[in-house]
Formats: sequence, structure tokens, C-alpha cells
Amino acid sequence: MKRVGIVCDRRVFDGMAVHQANDEYVAAVRDGAGAIPLLIPSTDMPLNPADLLAAVDGLLFTGAPSNVAPSLYGGTPRPGTELDEMRDATTLPLLRAAIQSGKPLLAICRGFQELNVALGGSLHQHLHEIPGRLDHREPSDVSRDKEYGPAHPVVLAPDGLLAELSGMSDAMVNSLHHQGVDRLAPGLKAEAHAPDGQIEAVSLPGAKAFLLGVQWHPEWAFAQDPLSVAIFRAFGASL
Repeated sequence: MKRVGIVCDRRVFDGMAVHQANDEYVAAVRDGAGAIPLLIPSTDMPLNPADLLAAVDGLLFTGAPSNVAPSLYGGTPRPGTELDEMRDATTLPLLRAAIQSGKPLLAICRGFQELNVALGGSLHQHLHEIPGRLDHREPSDVSRDKEYGPAHPVVLAPDGLLAELSGMSDAMVNSLHHQGVDRLAPGLKAEAHAPDGQIEAVSLPGAKAFLLGVQWHPEWAFAQDPLSVAIFRAFGASL
């Protein structure tokens, strides 16, 4: 079986640093992409991207409570911006190396934002403060199923990768985030938009291998959603 490296979060619990990836990512890689999931930690001394790429057939960059450090795209951290600069030090070089080497990758939520920043784009730190934008933040005080339930529709680019691999023109997605793409990185193509115009998915035309970034969470109950099934099936087929 092919192997997919899942980039982990680094968080501190009870004074101890731990590396974690939600089980939904692991299950979606195993059952949706048909690959062996391997967790990649974000350490104080980042692992060598070349060594990581040699160990896996593809990469999945997960969502996380933390955000990409604004200093990496010319911004200043705003109040309420949780950072994980160890993860940034792992993911951004790894994304660039994976693209250069032609390694298939799928970037979700924070991973989607990392992809944009790694290639020279920028982020809005608080989308809900922008006039005319939806409040994309997750609802509070609800069950996990409702938190990750359908949030809003997206329209897929008719000539895009998502439309091609799914056969769909629009979909309801479980998008929950307070940050989002501001300046789209050079070379990236917008694959889907929310009703307020916010970019919710990207691809890289001309990439050497499968490359897709989505702002929502296709890993959550993926087998129950046709678009999520299509995304993981295509990712698995590309390995």
C-alpha cells in the first residue's frame, strides 16, 4: 500500500508537548485514499523535507486551531491569533519541496492557508470583520456533529479540478474558520468560492502531481458526502 504523511499539530497538555492528528484524517487516508497513514511531527528542529518526501508517497496537511504566523506573509499578529511557529517551520518548506518534487498533496483548512502562504499569498486574520463577508467561524456550544455540519454552499469553477473529479458544479461544505485567503498566491487557481466571494479551494495548474487545497473539512464523515469521497478517491489514485 502507498503511504501518506499526515502533518501533525504540536500542542501542550499538562505542561507536555504532544503531536496529534484527529482520527478523521487518519480514517479518511486509510479508507478514502486507500493508503497507510503516517504521522509527521512538527519538532523544535524541523525534519528534513527531502527525508520526509523519501518516506511517503503523498502528503496531507491538516487543519488546526492554530494559525500561520502573520510575519510569514508581511502581517502583524492580531489579538486572538493562536500561533504554532514550529508547525510553520515544518509545513511551509515541506509544501514547497513537495511541489517541486512532484509529490501528491492534499491541504485542508490550516493546510489550505499554509499552501497559500508557502507560495507567496497572504491571509485575512479575521474574516468576520470584513464588510460583506459571512461569519465563517464555527458555532459555539453545539455538538461536534453540528459543529462540522454543512455551513454554506460553494460554487465550483466549471473548468477546475474539483468539478472534473466530482462531476459537480456546487456543493454544501462544512467550512469553519476565522481566517482565509486575502491575496491568492501566484500560480494558484481558485477552485471554489463561498457566497460572499471568499476563496474556499485552490489548485495549481501545471503542477507535477495532484495538488488540491480546501478550506473546509472533507475528512469529517467523508464517506457520507459525495464530494469528499471524490476528493479522497482522486488523492489516493494519484499516489
